[in-house]
Amino acid sequence: MASEVPEDILMQVFAALDVPDLVRAGSVCSAWHGAYTSLCNLGRWKQPQTPCLLYTAKSRGESAGCLYSLAEKKSYTLALPDPPIRRMHFLGSAYGWIIAADERSELHLLNPITGDQIALPSVTTFEYVTPVYDENGAVKEYSSYCALPGSCGPWTYGLHKLRDRFFHKVFLSSDPSTGDYIVAAIHNTRFRLSFARNGDDCWTPLPPHHFFADCVFKDGLMYAVTTKGAIHVFDFSGPTVKQKVVLGKMRDYSFQRVYIVQTPCGDLLQVWSDIDSIPENESVSEDSETDALEEDDDFSEPEWSSDYEPHRHYCIPFKLYRVDLAANKLVETSSLGENVLFIGQSQTVCLNAQEHPQLKANHIYFTDTDEYITVRKNMTRDIGVLSLCDNSKEKITSPQIWSNWPSPMWITPNPRKMNSAGEKSAEGTDVAETPPASCWTLVFQRGWSVAFVFLLFSLFSFFMVYVIVYC
Repeated sequence: MASEVPEDILMQVFAALDVPDLVRAGSVCSAWHGAYTSLCNLGRWKQPQTPCLLYTAKSRGESAGCLYSLAEKKSYTLALPDPPIRRMHFLGSAYGWIIAADERSELHLLNPITGDQIALPSVTTFEYVTPVYDENGAVKEYSSYCALPGSCGPWTYGLHKLRDRFFHKVFLSSDPSTGDYIVAAIHNTRFRLSFARNGDDCWTPLPPHHFFADCVFKDGLMYAVTTKGAIHVFDFSGPTVKQKVVLGKMRDYSFQRVYIVQTPCGDLLQVWSDIDSIPENESVSEDSETDALEEDDDFSEPEWSSDYEPHRHYCIPFKLYRVDLAANKLVETSSLGENVLFIGQSQTVCLNAQEHPQLKANHIYFTDTDEYITVRKNMTRDIGVLSLCDNSKEKITSPQIWSNWPSPMWITPNPRKMNSAGEKSAEGTDVAETPPASCWTLVFQRGWSVAFVFLLFSLFSFFMVYVIVYC
């Protein structure tokens, strides 16, 4: 009976579901999958979705990613295509896509829900990266620079080592599923910016300013904040990129962490956080999955000086500032009101808690962005929820369910596929797409939601038949 429900009615009900339930519903039968596909192609699923935590776990295998749903407080496992996600380095996420570097330090876009992947221009097209070839003409390592104070270089890096030393954070202007987007990367040397448009075969450097910390796309422009609080605006609409400084530096020294974000009402916020060293007697949490990956020494970067040791750091309370561009100043504020912040390696996001009742207003959900996160891959990750009322912190889940590498990151599920057109058979007839359960499947810890939705639609179908026959 469920398959007899009209597609438009199915779509109306599906549109109210969070993405995990939506994917489950789309795998029930071919009719439901058709409604699911139509809904995704039209972009009419429930908006906005609640962010999830993307992570890996050793017990799930090399090619499995995991999502922890804040809305449902449970985990899902996703079977992902190669390259194996546990060997990737997460560098950013936005619009349901992650940006990650593989073991050759090449960048990829990946949608964990649909399985779509996009290879970005080669790392060798960055201004400060030079490939080093072996006797057979194959790239064996890279020559580049690092950001160590006083270092000269260039230094040579193994193919998978460059990603740890070169990239800082990567950003998206829009949903890559639409085919029109810009990727911007903060990278060494000295945390500069480069970008690539969809279809570009190389990275283009932006004007040579240094020490950028975070970016946000707003009203067709990219706002980039430096570690001193200055804001540069980049306009990509013309044949050449226009750049101007709209806010001067707010302090004379670099703050440890600076984020920039647009609020639901359109304001810009700067978020500052300092860092605090982990106590000497504290190491990896007993309830964490330590799963350290082996470190290779196949690079010639000079070793840290004898008096320097990269300690594990934890975030201490954040400071919030509203950006007043007209007055060229920052206005400190102590509260987010009804808003919620998501901060970390993903693009910084500000949501309204009234639209996300599962989230806590005036709280910051944060993941680890420690500067030395690649140096000590087996250290406990600082991930949790911070109350701005009393600066108290709580864990996302306990015991820790994720591996420490790659470091977990926020992602907002996006079920839109890049190519929405159905494939054609040899005879020219439409061939139905395979339901998502066939390859890109969510392996659910509890499957009662599908049964519930199926029962709901069965009852609805029975009611419709009753009305038609007896009324």
